[in-house]
Amino acid sequence: MINLQPDLIDDIRGRFAHVDACPFQGERVFFENAGGALTLKSVVETSAKFAAIPDNPGRDNPAGQAAVKIIARAKNDMAVFFNAPNGQFIAGESGTELLFRLIGAACLGTPEGGRVLSSSLEHPATRSAADRYAPISGKAHVLVAHDNGTGSIDAAAYKAEITPDTRVATILHTSPVTGMAVDVAAIAATIRETAPDCYIIVDGIQHAAHGRLDLAALNIDGYVISPYKVFSRHGYGIAWLSDRLAALPHDGLMGAPGAPWELGTRDAGAYAAFSDVVDYFDWLGGRVSDHDDRRSRIVAAGEAIHAQEKTLTEALLHGAGNLPGLASYEGVTIIGGIDNPRREGLVSFAYEGLEATEIVAALNEAGIRTHVRKADHYSGNILSPLGMESCVRVSLCHYNTEAEVIRFLAAMRDIMRA
Repeated sequence: MINLQPDLIDDIRGRFAHVDACPFQGERVFFENAGGALTLKSVVETSAKFAAIPDNPGRDNPAGQAAVKIIARAKNDMAVFFNAPNGQFIAGESGTELLFRLIGAACLGTPEGGRVLSSSLEHPATRSAADRYAPISGKAHVLVAHDNGTGSIDAAAYKAEITPDTRVATILHTSPVTGMAVDVAAIAATIRETAPDCYIIVDGIQHAAHGRLDLAALNIDGYVISPYKVFSRHGYGIAWLSDRLAALPHDGLMGAPGAPWELGTRDAGAYAAFSDVVDYFDWLGGRVSDHDDRRSRIVAAGEAIHAQEKTLTEALLHGAGNLPGLASYEGVTIIGGIDNPRREGLVSFAYEGLEATEIVAALNEAGIRTHVRKADHYSGNILSPLGMESCVRVSLCHYNTEAEVIRFLAAMRDIMRA
């Protein structure tokens, strides 16, 4: 879809800052999108504009009132982007901070006893929050084991551990280590069959850049993202809360009208920058479809993003430009398997006889930015059961090209020969 339109990929790349060069390194290929996607140029401009405005939202002056309208517009944009007709959106310090707040409120706001259910696939943001608040609220924290072979988890794995007194459950939408997506709707439905009142909170941080978000179809209570991983900037997180989760006791200022979840003065520029992200999805959807409503264009953009990333990861694994793919090399282990339909724009691998740190350093010398994942507090839950100390993570996005994949494969050929 995208790769079949040369003018479109050029237009897409033209909308992002530093798409092919680093201000510190110079020319490079960016395959570190899971660590933080490229930033839209419009986000850079919006952030600079609002950083210079001294007025606070809500003040009785034109700037303060304009900020209120900008925040309201952004929340409406979020509702369309996430397909969330109910509930509320809030901004916080980061995705991790918001996960702690939502999970903490769910644990403390439900009856003592029972279970908090997580999975071993999850990022430490959710696992750590559940591990902290479950014992404080008198609950057992239970970890459901993920499938090492697929690098994911399914509803059947959760089902074995769901009890009627499961009060809180967390789900990871996409793994930042394996790159594999999870069927959140199926898991949520399975949880509600046995524990209909369970508060279900989803870590969508790794998934959001790939599009295809539909909260109305998930039947959950909380969804959190980090905008810097979906073409915005660092310094804030976004969370959606169902009405019943939002009604639970939570941190806030005494006597504040409406019992708001946001603490302190919000950055109107952060909200405006997320409107830029939604505008981008709307624009892309208009280029790949002829839909006349915004939500349908955003959905079409997500489908195009998924198709482009699938094309690129297939080339990475199976070869392109007369160069062999990673899967063809003896001694290479692909985490989650080679042909895994759950994959979202990411391939993590290890090569027998070469440390992942050496491969990442050699790729960086060749002008290709990747990342090493180690069996530490971030990734040990994935790597240690596989008997791996580290792996190379190659994460792509829809603005990457087959030519960049070919450059990566050529560099890997030379590294392996050496």
